[in-house]
Order: sequence, then C-alpha cells, then structure tokens
Amino acid sequence: MSAVATSVDLASYCRETAARVQRAAAELAVCTGAQKNGWLRASAAALRKATAEILAANELDLAAAPGYGLTDAAIDRLRLTPKRIEEIAIGLEEVAALPDPVGEVIESTVRPNGLQVLKTRVPLGVVFFIYESRPNVTADAAAICLKSGNGVILRGGKEAAHSSRAVVDVLTSCAADFNLPPDALHLVETLDRAAVGHFLALPQYIDVAIPRGGESLIRRVTAEAKMPVIKHFDGNCHVYIDEHADAAIAERVVVNSKCHRLGVCNAAESLLIHRAVAAKLLPSIADALTKNGIEIRGDEATQKLINAKPATEADYGTEYLGPIISCKIVDSLQAAIDHINRYGSKHTDAIITGDLAAARTFTARVDSSAVMVNASTRFNDGFQFGLGAEIGISTDKFHARGPCGLKELTTYKYVCWGEGQVRD
Repeated sequence: MSAVATSVDLASYCRETAARVQRAAAELAVCTGAQKNGWLRASAAALRKATAEILAANELDLAAAPGYGLTDAAIDRLRLTPKRIEEIAIGLEEVAALPDPVGEVIESTVRPNGLQVLKTRVPLGVVFFIYESRPNVTADAAAICLKSGNGVILRGGKEAAHSSRAVVDVLTSCAADFNLPPDALHLVETLDRAAVGHFLALPQYIDVAIPRGGESLIRRVTAEAKMPVIKHFDGNCHVYIDEHADAAIAERVVVNSKCHRLGVCNAAESLLIHRAVAAKLLPSIADALTKNGIEIRGDEATQKLINAKPATEADYGTEYLGPIISCKIVDSLQAAIDHINRYGSKHTDAIITGDLAAARTFTARVDSSAVMVNASTRFNDGFQFGLGAEIGISTDKFHARGPCGLKELTTYKYVCWGEGQVRD
C-alpha cells in the first residue's frame, strides 16, 4: 500500500480516485450482461490459477495479525486456504449466473397520445464500500457492484491489505479482455483512516456509501457521509414462541437461530415465550441452549421456571454476538410485538405458531426488515433468499431494506418513446 505524505495529498488522492471511478462507472453502465458475466467467469478462473500468489499475500496479513490485536476468531476469518479461494471463485460464477438487473423494464404504459413510458432499472453510479477484514468480501463486493453496473471504491481493513490487493489485482487484470473499464474497481491505496472521511465528503462523485463492520464504524460513516448510506447498526433479533407453537419446531428454531453462528447480525439475541406455554416448553428449550454453552438472562417469571441469571433493562436491547440470550415471558401476542418494536433493531424477528391469524398479525405489526414464521432468523441472508451475493443487510426503509443484492444496487429512470408528440 502506498503512503500519502500530507493531508493535502490525501484529499487530492481521494478526490481524483472518486472522479476516475465515476468516469469509469458511466462506461460500465452501458456494458452488456455478456461482458460482465464473461469478466466474472474469467476472474473466477484467474483466481484459481493465482491461488499460490494469493495465499502468499495472505500469509503476510496473518503474520501481522497478532500485532493488530486480532482474536483467534478474527484471524480465522482472515485466513485463506485453497478451499476458501475455490469458494470465492464459485461465488463469482454464481453472480454471473444471476439475471442482469440493468435495463430491466419494471413497468410500461402507453398514454392516450401514443407516448410510451418505460420505468427502467439503472445502476446507482459509484459505491463507496467500507468493510471488515475478510478477503472474500473484497471479491463479493466487486462482483455484485460491477454486475449491477456500479463503479466501486473498496476500503478494506488494514489487517487484510495484502490479501485484498492480491484479489483485486486478479479481478482488474481480467477487465480489459471484456472491454470493461478497469477504473470501475478501485481498492483504496492508503491505510490512513482519514481517507474514509475524505471519501464521505464527495457526494458529487459517490452516490452511496455502504459500511460493513462494527457499530462504531457504521455510526461514524452515517454521521460523516454527505451521500445516502445503506446500513444496519446492529442485530438484536427475536424469536417469539406463541401459545399455539409446536414444541419441536420451537426448540429447533430457537437453537438454530441462536447457536448456528454466534457472531453474526441475524443470530437471535432475545427469546420471548407466551405465558400459557412457558412452563411446558421453556425448560426443554433452556436445556438445549445450555448444552450449547448459552447463558440465559431472564425476567422473574423465567427465573422461576429455569436456571437463568436476572435480566436487566439493558439486556433486552443488547446484541450480544456471543453465548448469551435474554428471555422474557409475555402475556399475549401483542405484548410480544410491543417488546420487539421497543427493544429490537428492525433486523430479523421470528414467530413460532400454528395459528395463521397470529402469524399474519405478527408479520404485519413487527417493524423489521425480515419477519420469519416457523423458521430460523439465520435465513435473513442474500444467498438464502436466492439473491446471490449480497453487499449487506439494511434496516432502513429508503432506498433498500433487508439483504442488498443486485437489484438493491440499482435505481430507475423513466424513458419515454414518442413520435413527435408535444404537450397541449
């Protein structure tokens, strides 16, 4: 990574980079699906051929990781293997197999005067993507942005600098073979954190910022960005067991939602259960959670039924990202909905019930980006929803909500075809 000598140099570098990517994005917007898919498939093949070089770059990052204070889990996420590189390549091929959203006619009408009005899908423009230190995310983000016709500025963490550079070099080396503008994909060349602030102040070049990482990073980006931000701050996800729940389904869904992976945004952090079935169902569910190493923090009613630590007010609003879950016994479906809408993060919430009316009420009144009925919260994911790769999950309502795939990185314009019509 190159160094930038002064703050003036850094500001100029960021501005010139953004302008260059914007010019390239204008070219990319008119590239065909065949060009983009050809690039993705060729890049996948090139990544496989460059496995040794990518692993060597990754070793440099792994050697430096202890000095950055990375945990064992973080180092594992950073580590590349031949299998993981193969998975990255397969991911590019899967994106290539998805329909190209650019140019899709969303709606069309013909006016009484013969004017044809087409609502047509187009790229957003330039994406500034700030993300955690995972080399696979570099390839995923590049694939989804370019396939949707957007230029992208990638700002990864310093911990994966060498790995990300190796991956991007492979991807850009394939662009010319398909007449794609190489500047449409740019990995930020400085590790200076001040560069993020400079990019966030360039709405004349950058159309949207997407942060993916810890809450502090996302709040900083949201506070400083002069352009729209697609984001979620945290994932305090709930599973509510209704009075009409099937016991086996309830236990299976709760355990999967919480224990499948602890440190992800769609893992369940809160368990709610209707008082009418709490004595019957909660002990078995609690035993299953405890066997998976999960600590339960509950209200007084919960503590009377199972071995649980007292829950504080803060517990109900906490995203633990670890082996803890809060638990509360509620008197009604509406009480569960009120609790979720008060303490939740509008990310993912689930109801376990055999009552269709209760399910419909829950899905209509819980204000979250995804609501599950008799299914794990872990399904709120681009791949699981059939979107292919995703660039993140949004809990906002504008412009995108839920997993952000190819279509979420587009907007639309109206294109009107006439034969000389003029307005009276």
